[in-house]
Amino acid sequence: MEESGSWTKRVCGVGVPEKAQLHLAMLTLQFGYAGFHIVSRAALNMGISKLVYPVYRNIIALLLLSPFAYFLEKKDRPALTLSFAVQFFFLALCGITANQGFYLLGLDNTSPTFASAIQNSVPAITFAMAAALRIEKVRIDRRDGIAKIVGTLACVGGATVITLYKGPTLFGGPTKPLHQTRWSSIISPSITTTAMVVGEAEEWVVRGDMKNWALGCVYLICHCLSWSGWLVLQKPVLKKYPARLSVTSYTCFFGVIQFMIIAAFMERDTEAWMFHSLPELFTILYAGIVASGIAFAVQIWCIDRGGPVFVAVYQPVQTLVVAIMGSITLGEEFYLGGIIGAVLIIIGLYFVLWGKSQEAKFAKETSISITASSNSTSSKSPSVTQPLLTSVTENV
Repeated sequence: MEESGSWTKRVCGVGVPEKAQLHLAMLTLQFGYAGFHIVSRAALNMGISKLVYPVYRNIIALLLLSPFAYFLEKKDRPALTLSFAVQFFFLALCGITANQGFYLLGLDNTSPTFASAIQNSVPAITFAMAAALRIEKVRIDRRDGIAKIVGTLACVGGATVITLYKGPTLFGGPTKPLHQTRWSSIISPSITTTAMVVGEAEEWVVRGDMKNWALGCVYLICHCLSWSGWLVLQKPVLKKYPARLSVTSYTCFFGVIQFMIIAAFMERDTEAWMFHSLPELFTILYAGIVASGIAFAVQIWCIDRGGPVFVAVYQPVQTLVVAIMGSITLGEEFYLGGIIGAVLIIIGLYFVLWGKSQEAKFAKETSISITASSNSTSSKSPSVTQPLLTSVTENV
């Protein structure tokens, strides 16, 4: 296990503590996912197929991760058996096909804001799943167990406050709203492509072609369930197959196959598989490189080192990042509800992380006490290799 983690030490730096690497990686991950919400909504607005989009996304991620997985984990990677292949297939079915498919269906019927808000239920769902499967130990009779429960609820509550409660305006920037700027002028001023504007992602719900909001909510709930299940199921797989990048590559491979089989029956229009503008290509590249390739590798490393609940509890931070990015790029204003929600999220993260640190400290102290008691017991008992008559012969 130490050898398999050598590549992360080379990349992240030997002098940086692993705990700091975990927090920095999770914060960076939330910034990448926050931008992914906007990019995905823009892709759907431009007419990209909901089946073609994830196929290209995971192909790019597979091409990006496979070389690193092959060379960096060549000595540490176990042999691929039928049992491992079946586990990777179900990881892909849960974490890629169901997760990404339900997300796009829900996003198409709701809005990026609501999709980001409902994803904040992932920590609570993951906490319940991990506790039910006894992957995450929870002791409600100890302070660490109560802290993790209270912290998870505070994170979910804070993100919900940011989304549902505005309150009075505190401050905001005079930035020109992004819905007045075309995607073509953002990427390159010389391009005259008349791509749909990002602002329509929030404005389309008031048009006459309003879709089924309730069905979109059901899709997003299924998306959260799939995401939580994927987070929990990775932990036992990584114990038997401790090659993180290889697990991610195999998962992407099976995810591409599953999506292509579905697309073969449901997406038969050849035009849907072609790029018609540079903004379409940009959205797919961002989804493949940032949201799948880099994010998958970072997330699976954090799950292996910090556990599934540690990864899921950072999910509410994404809503805070979206609020900050919206203020900078969209000229949105900060409201009292956003400040209150941010404070709740920070407090919740502190409670959960403090609970996990106290749990680890308690486990370490228990292990030391057990070792000390066993050593004292063995020192009192006679040794098997030592002759029983030694003391008698010495007296003689």
